[in-house]
Amino acid sequence: MQLDRIVHFHKTIGDKTRIRIISLLKSGPLHGQAIAGKLGLKPPTISHHLTKLKEIDVVYQRRDKNTIYFYLNKDKLERMAMEIIRIGSDEMFAKFDITNEEKANIIRNFIDSKGRLKSLPAQRKKKLILLEYMLRGLEHGKTYQEKEINEHIQQYHPDYATIRREFVMAHFMYRQDSIYELNRVDMWPV
Repeated sequence: MQLDRIVHFHKTIGDKTRIRIISLLKSGPLHGQAIAGKLGLKPPTISHHLTKLKEIDVVYQRRDKNTIYFYLNKDKLERMAMEIIRIGSDEMFAKFDITNEEKANIIRNFIDSKGRLKSLPAQRKKKLILLEYMLRGLEHGKTYQEKEINEHIQQYHPDYATIRREFVMAHFMYRQDSIYELNRVDMWPV
């Protein structure tokens, strides 16, 4: 489960109308007009909120003749809600059992004499160790413009877009509106 997906789920759920819709659908399927009537809202407003809930797969629809009924996907709702509790033990945050000597060997095998990355390995453990290596020189608590991150990465590898994306996907960094910041070390996977 990626952190971004968990955040997106909670942002989508974090709306009073959507919570009220979920509450109504817990009792069983309803069509849009019935939901609008029970909540005292207009059908287009309900359609908008149902679309958002369908995007995160918490609500699904079935047609019965000319009427579309909306159902609550209770299993998905429970699984996604519980992911936030599992963050600390989830595999994506599990620390590798690796010694400093093993890390040094991996870095030696993939970094040339000028300190540049020869190639990004496919094996996850090695890739994460090299990504961590490339974070050297960046400071915790400091925000960076995308251009600054690109320049930093180019010291190690010409494909800064791929490496920058890997930093975010591996949860070494957080990105919002082209501003980057290092995540806390306890969120790092290595």
